[in-house]
Amino acid sequence: MLDIIVYQRTLKKKGRKLLSSVESRLKENGTDYCVHIATRPGEAIELSKSLTEAGAKKIVVFGGDGTLNEVLNGMSDPSACELGLIPAGTGNDFSVAAKIPKGLAALDLILNTEPKPTDYIQCDDGNRSINIAGMGIDVDILQRCARKKHGGNKSKYFFSLLSSLAHYKAIELEVSADGGEPVHYQSLIACVCNGSQFGGGIPMCPDAVIDDGKLELVVADCPPRYKIPGALIKLMKGKILTLPITHRVSCTSARIITPSSESVAQYDGEIKACESLTVEIVSGKLKMFRG
Repeated sequence: MLDIIVYQRTLKKKGRKLLSSVESRLKENGTDYCVHIATRPGEAIELSKSLTEAGAKKIVVFGGDGTLNEVLNGMSDPSACELGLIPAGTGNDFSVAAKIPKGLAALDLILNTEPKPTDYIQCDDGNRSINIAGMGIDVDILQRCARKKHGGNKSKYFFSLLSSLAHYKAIELEVSADGGEPVHYQSLIACVCNGSQFGGGIPMCPDAVIDDGKLELVVADCPPRYKIPGALIKLMKGKILTLPITHRVSCTSARIITPSSESVAQYDGEIKACESLTVEIVSGKLKMFRG
């Protein structure tokens, strides 16, 4: 039995056509399935929780990184489920790291292959993240994007990025890895990476691996304002790690806090207030259909 969780915002013309094709393929294949529609933010968490508590074993996300994040957070026990993903969101960043193809090829992966162990990030406040969680200019961009009422998702993100470039101020952070001494930064961005990219294709840590039992902790100092555009160009080209302002360490746990202000973090693009971003990698428990 496949339980397919769909967020309604993905069901525009292209999404409806793909979902129809998925259902046709499942019927042809004789596969039992049920489609569950989430109509508001947070409802995919509730659906995932109720399904897994009732014993569902194979959950398929039809959507993007936000819906995937909600479904993972709703699972009563990720180790008891097999997770599939049919990329149908705006960014689909984690599907790149997981080598999940688009369209019906993603369904074929679910129907015809065995799931593989896949790492995820567990936060001490109970949140989970499967791709990238962090603080800094990424949160600022997403907050500005959320306030915009007009335009498509990509155009809102682009203009929010321009606004952040003009107004962003360095964020004071204390960062530590594997219980070590905290290091202070005036930071442009700090994040923990399981996946390799975010923001609809921005390669934060191109060589991150989703099943190696490691987090990639990446911190970039905030350069002088006139150098921020150049740093972001490097980031968008996948070369932020080559800059002397950037610090990276592989670890199994990390802590990022903002000692002088309230913390706001993004988890796979979902913004949440938090006391700190204190995380550890969970390896070998989640099984996912992927390349």
